[in-house]
Amino acid sequence: MIFGISGNLDKVELSHVVEQLLTRFRQEKIQFVIHDVLARTIKPLLHSQKISRSCLVSEQKLGTSCDMLISLGGDGTILRFARLLAASKTPILGINLGKLGFLAEVSLDEMNECLDEILRNEYTIETRMMLESYGNGMKSKFTALNDIVVSKYGASRVMDIETHVNNEFLATFTGDGIIISTPTGSTAYALANGGPIVTPKNRSITISPICPHTLTARPVIVPDDSVIVLKVLSAVSGIQLTADGQQEKQLSSPATITVQKAPFEARLVKRKSTSYYEVLRKKLHWGKDVRTRNGENS
Repeated sequence: MIFGISGNLDKVELSHVVEQLLTRFRQEKIQFVIHDVLARTIKPLLHSQKISRSCLVSEQKLGTSCDMLISLGGDGTILRFARLLAASKTPILGINLGKLGFLAEVSLDEMNECLDEILRNEYTIETRMMLESYGNGMKSKFTALNDIVVSKYGASRVMDIETHVNNEFLATFTGDGIIISTPTGSTAYALANGGPIVTPKNRSITISPICPHTLTARPVIVPDDSVIVLKVLSAVSGIQLTADGQQEKQLSSPATITVQKAPFEARLVKRKSTSYYEVLRKKLHWGKDVRTRNGENS
């Protein structure tokens, strides 16, 4: 197996973690490639490991140069690589150097144990649906693992979004915008917006109005083969289309935006010893007394 190594260049511990990986891979004669920009960035910080030019690959070639990518960072790093690697179907192992980390499979403390399991072929690959969107004035499609968001831009006034599902009129939502999320994205922006948690194996897309100006407006879950069309007839200062909080495009009104399941999927490496429900309990602190800190009364 050939591992790829890349990560979030803003993480202060990145060079230390990469050096750990390089030391282990060389001791055990495990093949690897490393993102060339990452290698150049951390080169002055490495103490004992040198990186051969033959191991360097561009970010665009990571997917075709390795059998599994090790993503060092948080969920945002995984979201970026999910878009980059989807076409090559290269699985991603997320090592969490961030905060919450719903997508990152293991913490830094668990990294070596997880690599042991992978080298013994004791792991699974979980496929996650992705979305694609396009609209008038866009030269290319946006893709997302978490969500596509249509929101107002540069003004405090609300806007009306006429929403259609498979050519059937659903509703006109008045508010700050709409989140179209995958099951993976149900624990991201959609959750903060009051939406439901949808387990990854569900074949569905969730439509969530953002701060709707009616108490009866609620998230709607539709099948994953649905084609969702959002029509914004007018907006005071413009419309913003965002994919995973990373790709952005400002559109002028009137605008018609289509969102549907992408023709490719993200592939995430999962340990056999953990379950999705365990992740929820751990990340959301379910069952813990929030009135205590470090096991003592605060």
